[in-house]
Amino acid sequence: MPAFRYTVSDVMTHTAVAIGREASYKEIVELMDQWKVSAVPVLEGEGRVVGVVSEADLLPKEEFRRDDPVLPDQLEEASKAGGVLAEELMSSPAVTVHPDATLAEAARIMARKHVKRLPVVNGVGMLEGVVSRSDLLKVFLRPDEEIGEEIRDSVLAGLAPPVHLQASVKEGVVTLRGSLRDRALVPLMARAVRAVEGVVDVRMELEGQPTGAS
Repeated sequence: MPAFRYTVSDVMTHTAVAIGREASYKEIVELMDQWKVSAVPVLEGEGRVVGVVSEADLLPKEEFRRDDPVLPDQLEEASKAGGVLAEELMSSPAVTVHPDATLAEAARIMARKHVKRLPVVNGVGMLEGVVSRSDLLKVFLRPDEEIGEEIRDSVLAGLAPPVHLQASVKEGVVTLRGSLRDRALVPLMARAVRAVEGVVDVRMELEGQPTGAS
């Protein structure tokens, strides 16, 4: 049985808070406070994402409140200090992700672009939802029993003798016990188990000698 792979559509918030180009600065701040979000997508037309306004886009108004000299590398931020409408404040084009992207892909985009939330868009750029860092962590809420069952069905079931391994899971940490004649398979087994959604770490206890697989 192939391992089930969670995608962004499985964990995203489908009812996303969004604004139009003409939303005012204060309206945006109030909306973020009301919904406890750190960024909101900016839409035009029937729902196409054209940008994102984040806390980072709003803070220059406070940061550059005084008439201190602006350094060359602060010009872009300083220009947003005078912004009043979403279209003047937003970062564009928006950093987005598709609903069929894996959670790992979404996590890499967030890390690379230094963002906390991603608008989820379809093939023509229409908003379908929003995925946040906390959404990506939902897979670690999977019950140990469910994780163990998937490992047994998708990873261990296809192994042939002389490979005899059993898996137990506690707090997301998987322990593989048994015999594995070819120790070259240890990193491969660990990688296969770690690919199961919700696995926190992998431990090996082979032939009575514990082997770390991290």
